[in-house]
Amino acid sequence: MKKTIKFVSTNIIIVFLLLLSVNCNQKKQNKNPYGLVVISDIETYTKLIKEKPEKTLVDIEKIIPDIVLDIRYATKNNFTKQQIYKSPKAFVRKPVADALVKIQNELNGKGIALKIYDAYRPYSATVKFYEIYPDKNFVASPKTGSIHNRGCAVDVSLISLASQKELEMPTPFDDFTEKAAHSYLDLPDTALKNRQILKNVMTKHGFTIYNEEWWHYTYKDWKNFELMDIPFSSLN
Repeated sequence: MKKTIKFVSTNIIIVFLLLLSVNCNQKKQNKNPYGLVVISDIETYTKLIKEKPEKTLVDIEKIIPDIVLDIRYATKNNFTKQQIYKSPKAFVRKPVADALVKIQNELNGKGIALKIYDAYRPYSATVKFYEIYPDKNFVASPKTGSIHNRGCAVDVSLISLASQKELEMPTPFDDFTEKAAHSYLDLPDTALKNRQILKNVMTKHGFTIYNEEWWHYTYKDWKNFELMDIPFSSLN
């Protein structure tokens, strides 16, 4: 009887170790060359948002119908001089989308509105950016991924509701100079004022600045969301 119990116990341990080994191997297989787990298939993403709906990547145009998009990476009018995205779309995680709705409503009361340059960015685009411009002050490293890859960062500016023209800002979008920094003050008064208006409303609703880029804002809970490499076409 004791031999039987010992035999069964040994088998249970062996099965447990095998399962542990399989699980570890699966985790290794899910990591990219930099050791990052990046969700790149729609099946995994679908399962994820079924379990946690707040992780849904929301189409900004569907919740803010009057939003102005200027998705530069869907054109050649960007620092890479290449078209990176196949379509000019903007997606963010649901809590980020909810915050943007509140921001837009508040700005509209002042006769202004948001313009979106970029939002969720597939991880493969971040890799491409770094290959072209490997400066970590302005381009996220593939070793860490970008908060844009998590659907928790937006590149934004302000426009006039009346004219639909962008308000004066310190620099154009993706200007990789010292003038783009929040700490840079040698600017026209109007540009300083508009930068501050944008900063005030964004930080009020849960975003933080990135000092080197006046246009870049990160949502406070970004660490709760996975790196993604799902193409826009799979999210519609």
